[in-house]
Formats: sequence, structure tokens, C-alpha cells
Amino acid sequence: MSTTKRSRAMSAQKIYDMLLGVRTADKVTLYFKDGRILSGALIFNQFKGTGRLINIDEELSVDFGVDDLRDLKL
Repeated sequence: MSTTKRSRAMSAQKIYDMLLGVRTADKVTLYFKDGRILSGALIFNQFKGTGRLINIDEELSVDFGVDDLRDLKL
């Protein structure tokens, strides 16, 4: 009998689908595979599978790919 451990991370396809629904969201929190948790406005390019998170208050702009993310909250 094999036991499987349930991962808290979402699949890349599910994250991609969620990003499509909120391509230009005003506020989103991204959870990166490397442990970073960042919030801000979102811009997502569906054709390249890449995006940018912009936080004006922290003067932060981060480029990311769908494969860099483990979770996404609105």
C-alpha cells in the first residue's frame, strides 16, 4: 500500500488558470516556491506565462513565471 503526501502547493496549470482570471488585479498575494510572499498589483501575460507584481508602497517590482509560484490568493 502506498501513501501519498498531499502538497499544499497548487499545480502550475491551476495557478495559470487563476492568473488568467485576474490578469490586471489591483491586489493579489503571490507565494513563491523559494519562500517569498509578496503582495501588490498584478500584470499577467498569458502568452508568455509571465507576469509582474508591483507594490507602490514598498517601491517593489518583481517579474515572475508561473513555474516560480506555489500559491496565489486574492
